[in-house]
Amino acid sequence: MAAPGLLSGMGCLFEMPAALGRVSRPYSTSHTFAEVLRMPERQLTKLVFPLQELQRHLLPESRPVLHLKTFDPSLEDIARAESFFTATSRNRIEYLSSAEHLDHAPDLLRPEVCFIGRSNVGKSSLIKALFSLAPEVEVRVSKKPGHTKKMNFFKVGKYFTLVDMPGYGYRAPEDFVNMVETYLKERKNLMRTFLLVDSVVGIQKADNIAIEMCEEFALPYVIVLTKIDKSSKGHLVKQVLEIQKFVATKTQGCFPQLFPVRRPAN
Repeated sequence: MAAPGLLSGMGCLFEMPAALGRVSRPYSTSHTFAEVLRMPERQLTKLVFPLQELQRHLLPESRPVLHLKTFDPSLEDIARAESFFTATSRNRIEYLSSAEHLDHAPDLLRPEVCFIGRSNVGKSSLIKALFSLAPEVEVRVSKKPGHTKKMNFFKVGKYFTLVDMPGYGYRAPEDFVNMVETYLKERKNLMRTFLLVDSVVGIQKADNIAIEMCEEFALPYVIVLTKIDKSSKGHLVKQVLEIQKFVATKTQGCFPQLFPVRRPAN
């Protein structure tokens, strides 16, 4: 399955344990997906839906702010999403090109989504996990922050193009602001921006700059909370509540529900 950790932000999928036996066979499109469905309920919830797991640690009056069901896909939706990222002869998934400036970017008609975040936030690791069912697609992951220096374009079948943006902050390209700002402002087929935030440290000054760009250009964007397995439950609850409050009070274009993900297993 493409990035099992991504399931963690995909809504209230398994509230009825009895349903697991009924749905695991019809909608299993990979061995990993089938293994996830066979997990014990508590373990499955922790992996697939960590926000639901976190709400057990909240006072009842705090629970509504988690926006647990704003995005609430069915098992059919998950299976279909997995099929988008599964490389077949009829569904070509491939690296297209890289560009330092927008005028060097491929001229494409398909919708685009881009992933952006601070250096060392786990962006390349997440994208590599998304392409785990397309083994011919190489996404380089470096232990040194700031490895990605260009905009990298990947074709995801006939559906959309995924763009891996350079990280901002430490070791960012010198022309990062001009490169990214121009892309966000002028790329007409950009449909959604996924802004990655490290759950350990929360929203930093550099993240605020990226958020301000998305807001200024009226872009729809989503906050993806990374490395949730590195935080204690108490710290993660604190970060989630603070970021949810920030989204509710300081943003206009940000999707109200956070999408938490853990580091992909090696």
